[in-house]
Amino acid sequence: MKGDSAIKAIVLAAGKGVRMQSDLPKVLHTLAGKPLVLHVIENLRMAGVENIVTVVGYRGELVAEVLGPSVKVVWQREQLGTGHAVMQAEKEFGAHTGNVIIACGDVPLLSAESFSRLQEDMCDPKTGAAVITMLQDNPHGYGRIIRDADGSLLRIVEEKDASDEERTISEVNTGTYAFKTSLLFEGLKTIGTDNAQGEYYLPDVIGHVRRSGFLVKARLLENALEGSGINSQEELRRLEEEAASIVAGK
Repeated sequence: MKGDSAIKAIVLAAGKGVRMQSDLPKVLHTLAGKPLVLHVIENLRMAGVENIVTVVGYRGELVAEVLGPSVKVVWQREQLGTGHAVMQAEKEFGAHTGNVIIACGDVPLLSAESFSRLQEDMCDPKTGAAVITMLQDNPHGYGRIIRDADGSLLRIVEEKDASDEERTISEVNTGTYAFKTSLLFEGLKTIGTDNAQGEYYLPDVIGHVRRSGFLVKARLLENALEGSGINSQEELRRLEEEAASIVAGK
């Protein structure tokens, strides 16, 4: 809606999750008896985010059925990266004058408090984007956080594109962001696929935000468990064991 400044959210839920070794979309696997993506939706709503678009792809009709009519669904027909996934929501949110959170449907424990803090980070008019980060003893597979001298986020480097030195960095990307909506969709038009995976990387939009004269904040999670993503049945079992008390306390 034109002129609407309330914060909105895009949830990325299009992936098959090949390593899950299942025909079920990854985000429909359950944690504490509830599909992963529903944990994300509920925590966003607890943080006051009502207008949510979910990007679906593999067996997206199943995901849409689980989400129900209160969550708008858009389709990513080809799996061309996180940036490409967010592009699919431009028709819904392109005219939005406020901020938008981007969350991953396979990161179920990110709390309402963390989403609220991300919104607080965006209250500063000089801030164009904010990213939630975490520390990992073994950062393999994660995008690395590169900060500048004042501590603001300079860029995020995907592991396959990182130098040997950059791969030693233990602060990593959770895949959770907030952007000024206009900067987000402007920036998506500037990114390409000249990278190791041949995909549109959403973190590449950070370059556009900085070139536009805005800061990018990086908020480090106190408990890295919150930012844990699910990529395999083993990771799901481990998170179920480690996070039982968190989920039970909701």
